[in-house]
Formats: sequence, C-alpha cells, structure tokens
Amino acid sequence: MTSSGAGLVGSAPSLKRFTTATSAADGVCLRMLRPITQLEVRTRNSTYQITMLGAGRMLVRGGAFFPTWSEAHLCGSTLGGSMLKVDWIGCGFAMEILHHGERIVTTRVRAIRFTDAAPTLS
Repeated sequence: MTSSGAGLVGSAPSLKRFTTATSAADGVCLRMLRPITQLEVRTRNSTYQITMLGAGRMLVRGGAFFPTWSEAHLCGSTLGGSMLKVDWIGCGFAMEILHHGERIVTTRVRAIRFTDAAPTLS
C-alpha cells in the first residue's frame, strides 16, 4: 500500500479534514490483525519491522529509537496536533508509538506491506 499523502501538508487539520483524510488513505486497522502478523512500514526517514502481539502491543525494530527488537504500544496514526486515529497505520500519516512511557512520533508513512519475517530476540 502506498500513498503520496497529497493534500495533507499544512497546519494541523480540522476534525472534518482529519476524518476525510483517514477515510481516503490506504491503511491497516490493527484490530483486524491476528497476533504475530508481521508488517514492514516505510516512512520518509526509516523502515520499521513490526510484529503485532495483540491489543496494540508490538515488537518493533527500526528508526533511531528501535535499533534492536523492542516491545512497544502502537497507539495509532496522526497528522500532527492532538488528533489520533487509534489502532490504525495510514499512508501519509505519522505513527504514534508509546515506549517506556515516552511518546514517539515517526515521520509520515510512505508504504505498508505484510511480511513473513518473524523477529528473533537476542
């Protein structure tokens, strides 16, 4: 799945714009995924390998914050500001991840793909 995120640049969106943007974007509803589903999420700056564990819990590796496999909570996707689409990863949106009490917001997602690669914890 890919999306240019066109029309989403600018100041923080209104609720109506945010709702319209999430409806139009390619994305993955995390609640629909079975545990141990593996994803590769490519953002503007990084590539993240994700294994869903259920209820938003995941193992993640990639980007500056996750050089090794780490357990975290994927809260959802945002365009910035205070609006968040919970339990969803969307192209053109940034992922919001909670890790050890710290909120991490990625750069915008460019592509999402399902993989078969299971993580190996060291």
